[in-house]
Amino acid sequence: MYYANVTLHVFAAIFWLGGIFFFAVVGAPVVRTVDPPALRAQLFRTLGRRFRGFAWVAIGVLLVTGVANLALRGLLTPALTDGTFWGTAYGHALAAKLACVVCMLVLSITHDFVAGPMASRVQPGTPEARRLAATSAWVARVNVVLGILLVIVAVRLARGG
Repeated sequence: MYYANVTLHVFAAIFWLGGIFFFAVVGAPVVRTVDPPALRAQLFRTLGRRFRGFAWVAIGVLLVTGVANLALRGLLTPALTDGTFWGTAYGHALAAKLACVVCMLVLSITHDFVAGPMASRVQPGTPEARRLAATSAWVARVNVVLGILLVIVAVRLARGG
């Protein structure tokens, strides 16, 4: 059961983080070259909406399987009840991973449900549209950096802390 759960957790992470990385490195730079601005905005909107639904399913799977991973390894109860757990190398790595996850979730919510929709409601090519698109892009870039840190911390966690 544990290995099946970890496998599902890893596949969900591959989908979510892989999508974020692909969009940051390939998708967004290509779409930014498209003219006119209205078409560019439509492409960003369409790609974002399409990925967003799948990404939030993957995030849900990650949250459920992450808790299940701890429970299946017998670590959920110590994490919740034993303060000394967080002083161990494993506890430090788990805390770092959870911090990255929380920050990425906050940024994803901001990007997907605030900055992105605001940018899509203004006239493409206007100074306001460019400002909102830049804000949305910076939120996404910070999320990419956090995603890289998350992978680093996850590998450390998988190796025992």
